[in-house]
Amino acid sequence: MRTLPFFLISLVVGAAVFGAAVGIGNEYAFFAGYVVLQYIVLSTAWNILGGYCGYVNFGTAAFFAMGAYSTVAIYKFIADHDLYRMPMPVLVLIGGAVSAVVGFGMGYLTLRLRGAFFAIATLALAVVLQTLVVNWDYVGGSRGAYIIRPETFPLIGSYIRYLFLIMLLLAIAALTIARLIERSRLGFGFATIRDDELAAEASGVPTLRLKLIATTISGALMGMAGAPYPYYIGYLQPDSTFGLDYAVNSIAMPLIGGTTSWLGPLIGAVLLGSLQQLATVTISSAVNLLIVGCLLVAFVIIAPNGIIGLVHKYIQRKDDDFIGRRHVGLDAPAAPPEPAPSATPDNPP
Repeated sequence: MRTLPFFLISLVVGAAVFGAAVGIGNEYAFFAGYVVLQYIVLSTAWNILGGYCGYVNFGTAAFFAMGAYSTVAIYKFIADHDLYRMPMPVLVLIGGAVSAVVGFGMGYLTLRLRGAFFAIATLALAVVLQTLVVNWDYVGGSRGAYIIRPETFPLIGSYIRYLFLIMLLLAIAALTIARLIERSRLGFGFATIRDDELAAEASGVPTLRLKLIATTISGALMGMAGAPYPYYIGYLQPDSTFGLDYAVNSIAMPLIGGTTSWLGPLIGAVLLGSLQQLATVTISSAVNLLIVGCLLVAFVIIAPNGIIGLVHKYIQRKDDDFIGRRHVGLDAPAAPPEPAPSATPDNPP
């Protein structure tokens, strides 16, 4: 399927999801659905660098927070100068641009590292940016910042429905971009880096350039996911924005769903995100990371390649069984009958 039909079908599915959420008749469906959609964007963005290129990124919270705090900074600036409030799509684009610049800079400084050294460098980036935000009083510093969101939005209803719709469109855009990359020359270049970077360099693949593109796209999508968050939460503080939940979930969801396809992060995010929202309502949000850890350990043991890899393995095994083992006796031609014994002096007719 080409990209445009896929995008149009995704819009139809998204419209059905929005209609189903409206039909439930409970505003909590939009609050919970927003979180699940947010994790779809974050896990898809992480998978562009971590899954396609094979570079594990622990700095998801840093890019997410850059998008969120860019919205806070613009909100403060507009409030101080009595300017017209920017529409949310513009804030999303600004947050994506800020995080893209941070992602490009991080990639230029750290992508010469590999393996665990790169992962530690991305974790250090999150710590450094959190320290800067804590000491930046303009965006609230360690005290945090309050964001007053409007009660309603024209033609849609409550503002949380508008935020849900924005995040739904972001999820569709992120999945479309990931699918487009996966099926393009850029995706094939990412795959060569993941499989054997030294061989790719020896073959003339511009590995550094491709990795910079991956970090920029990944960072931009994470920043876009973080831009509406201050209006969703109402009160933004560094401890929640740079929380461990974002880093752990953005890694666990693609690993559980499957990292080699755009469909894997979608499956993992819907599965884990829904379970966490259900646990938040029925038990406590404190068990969310426990659920992630248990599922991650289980899938590493049972399905190291995720749900997508498990399904592919099952389908391939079924095809092999049908062709080569179970139905050979049915498909093979019948053996010819044994010839009748000929007449001999010792064996008269």
